[in-house]
Amino acid sequence: MPGSTNGSTNGSTKAMGALTVGGLVVVTAYTVALGSNGWLWFGWVVLGLLTLAMVATRP
Repeated sequence: MPGSTNGSTNGSTKAMGALTVGGLVVVTAYTVALGSNGWLWFGWVVLGLLTLAMVATRP
């Protein structure tokens, strides 16, 4: 069913976007409280790129 697949993809894209924004908040709070950690920022950038890829490739 095309309708259910599209809804599922849209839901997973929204969830990935929420996870990316939440990750940004967590990484920023960590940086403010304990100092910068390059690996956390690198991980967040990778997560952001994956989210953008999901948005770009959705039907």
